[in-house]
Amino acid sequence: MSKYETLAKYEETVFRRITGVTRKTFNKMVEILTTAYNSKHKNRGRHSKLCIEDMLLATLEYLREYRTFAHIAASYRIHESNMYRTICWVEDILIKDGTFALPGRKTLLSDDSDYVVILIDGTESPIERPKKRQRRYYSGKKKRHTIKTLVVVEKATGKIVCIFFAYGKKHDFKLFKESKLVFKPETLVQTDSGFQGIQKLHVNSEVPTKRTKNNPLSKEEKKRNHKIASERVSNEHRIGRIKRFRILSERYRNRRRRFGLRFSLIAGICNFEINYNSHLENCSTVEIASNTKLVGAFHFQFLDTMCAVSC
Repeated sequence: MSKYETLAKYEETVFRRITGVTRKTFNKMVEILTTAYNSKHKNRGRHSKLCIEDMLLATLEYLREYRTFAHIAASYRIHESNMYRTICWVEDILIKDGTFALPGRKTLLSDDSDYVVILIDGTESPIERPKKRQRRYYSGKKKRHTIKTLVVVEKATGKIVCIFFAYGKKHDFKLFKESKLVFKPETLVQTDSGFQGIQKLHVNSEVPTKRTKNNPLSKEEKKRNHKIASERVSNEHRIGRIKRFRILSERYRNRRRRFGLRFSLIAGICNFEINYNSHLENCSTVEIASNTKLVGAFHFQFLDTMCAVSC
């Protein structure tokens, strides 16, 4: 019996707690990997000892728990190098398929997009101390070596539009200027206090007012800051959802060249689940509306029948 067959018997909530994704997302990933695997081994090639489900489950365990390849390989009874190649193959196939790809920066100016409010925030992921050029990775805020990520989120749906990466030493606003993001004039951009001066680049922006030693905040300014913070809290929730995968929250032990790929893949998985949940909400709303109409029609028919009997 494969490891997935045992996990498939669990409830939906337990399944998501272990893998980090819903069963619907897992099945979609299996479908993508099966197509790629059959195409790869159509005429030649030695087949893997693991089934497609176990290959995907091992990858999700690695991203979710961030155990070493040796620990995961031991649990599946294969060699450590084989597990490394398997996880890299799964990551590459999922990111190349496009199902879990991010919309991208070009959608911010496209005519098809209707982004009303955009939320921007930065986050840092700790890494091991580099052997070379340590200063550029050292974050004075975190007091450790990090990789900084700029996350752009649409407020209405909570989807991640695009992400940008830089050294931990770089300031959030400097990273924003280097990203060269351009928005429509009617799009409202909300950020935290680390983006002072963004109004010069995009007029329709809201930034909290910073207090100084000689100029404390007034009651109106505190109220405005609280309003902005309450409106952009969904961006913090989205970053927290991404960092449930411990590979992005704990100290990153791998080579940094695949960090962006893994961050983009996890962000795309979050967007996919948001689309699926919104689809379920729309279906349930339509079902409730249709049931309400049926109940109303039955009620009026019942009243007409009672009136006819009384007459």
